[in-house]
Amino acid sequence: MNANSQKIRLGLFVIIGTLLFVLGIYLIGQKQNMFKRTFMISAEFQNVNGLQKGNNVRYSGINIGTVRAIEMVNDSIVKVEMNIQENIVKHIRKNAVATIGSDGLVGNMIINILPRDGMAGVIENGDMIKSFSKVEPDDLLSNLSVTIKNTEILTEDLLKITNAINNGQGTLATVLNDTVMSSDLKQTIKTLKEVSVNASNTLLEFNGLVKSIKTDDASILGLLLNDTVSGNKLKMILQTIETSSVKMENSVEKINTIIENVNTSDGAFNYVIKDTSLVNSLKSTLKNVNEGTDKFNQNMEALKHNFLTRGYFRKLNKEERKAKEN
Repeated sequence: MNANSQKIRLGLFVIIGTLLFVLGIYLIGQKQNMFKRTFMISAEFQNVNGLQKGNNVRYSGINIGTVRAIEMVNDSIVKVEMNIQENIVKHIRKNAVATIGSDGLVGNMIINILPRDGMAGVIENGDMIKSFSKVEPDDLLSNLSVTIKNTEILTEDLLKITNAINNGQGTLATVLNDTVMSSDLKQTIKTLKEVSVNASNTLLEFNGLVKSIKTDDASILGLLLNDTVSGNKLKMILQTIETSSVKMENSVEKINTIIENVNTSDGAFNYVIKDTSLVNSLKSTLKNVNEGTDKFNQNMEALKHNFLTRGYFRKLNKEERKAKEN
């Protein structure tokens, strides 16, 4: 009887131990997604902050997978591979961002996948998503230390400036302590105010003048601004002047062309202008004609006094006088 009871106890112990072992394997496998179909994605970080293989992966606060592997790519990049439940993949877009955080204040490190706005396709197996590294407390303390040091230096410099001002050193101290300069500065400010008031009044007068020009049709300027008929006439005059200037320009170009042709051609006109021998011949001919004319006049005067032709010329003179009297 004792042997049978011991055998029964041993069997129950083995069965209970086996069930506990299977239950433990199931729970661990369930946590590690060993019995579910998974999907692998990855992200690269500069610092994983103590993240370990098997830590949870969350999407919008829900556990959707675990860290599969952590690999050092180079001295500044760490690649993290994640197993994601296949039924969750359809909700994750390619523009999602992975960041490393902690599970509570003192909990294990986890990866949070954050959704982003915008149109993007569903993530695929093996894709790599963008990552975001949070500022660590050590970095904050280091930056705070640098800030405190800079504040101390700034405070020391301000103290030096304040002491210099109190001792009357520098231009600023002179401005603050010199009553004469202070009075001049007040007078300058007063003058600037007066100038500003005068400028404002001038602008008001100018605006009134412009308004009067716009509404007054009696003046020439108002007529030009307001009378559309006069404006059209002025436009026509300007167009006529522009057309005339174009025609004058064309005429000048034609004259220049003619002059250029005269200067470069071998025609009679160019020959007359440029041939110096012909010019000299013309001068000589004119001179001979003038001399011949003088000699002819002298001969005619001699004929008038010659006894043979004197009567003829007297007769001609009488006839001319009669003709004038009649």
